[in-house]
Amino acid sequence: MTEHFGKASSEFFVTAPSACPYLPGRLERKVFTVLQGPTSERANEVLTHRGFRRSQNIIYRPACDRCAACVPVRAPARAFQPSRSQRRIMSRNADLQRALRPPVATDEQFSLLRDYLDDRHSEGGMADMTLLDYMAMVEETSVDTVMVEYRDFNGALAACALTDRLADGLSMVYSFFSPRAARRSLGAYMILDHIALCNEERRDFVYLGYWVENSPKMAYKTRFRPLERLTRRGWEPLNAPTQINGVK
Repeated sequence: MTEHFGKASSEFFVTAPSACPYLPGRLERKVFTVLQGPTSERANEVLTHRGFRRSQNIIYRPACDRCAACVPVRAPARAFQPSRSQRRIMSRNADLQRALRPPVATDEQFSLLRDYLDDRHSEGGMADMTLLDYMAMVEETSVDTVMVEYRDFNGALAACALTDRLADGLSMVYSFFSPRAARRSLGAYMILDHIALCNEERRDFVYLGYWVENSPKMAYKTRFRPLERLTRRGWEPLNAPTQINGVK
């Protein structure tokens, strides 16, 4: 399959089946292409709107046989109204300072990532990530990418988000945080702050990747309402109780 972006074109490929990380007993496949050359920004924009996600210079989307459980979701920044619990999270983290940095990996960031992976994902696919792997994840980008750092009042790095800037929003590629600050709910806070950053920069959406209805690890995304999902008809509200895993 070939897709045209301006004067250039991209060829798409499909991966071999592998174990699904979200639903036990299922296999996943991905369709992907490489972001390269002067059309990278345009391709990233168009494909993100179609539900693709970026990893380094690869942009991909699930293409599983007889399964469409992975649903691309995004949070409309201007329409977002924080819940009472989300307002408490923002208040608890009012001391954090946000800084947008270029996509350059640092030892400090990697140390925080290792703490996060060892505590939260010790058996996941990134468990053996090295500094060189991390450098590739951050620095191998041909699109408008930033590292969003969050530091406490002592200047200590508390959380990071690798984020792509699109014309209409922010795409959170990967985020991690200090596991020793559980009370802060930093994962949720970074999404809330990206929504705030969208409004500051007059962007419309925070792209949150995929939501899987029967995957407990994905349920948190439905708390950022109104949430939109990508359907065959385009982006639509995800608002029916049966669609949001019991979260009301």
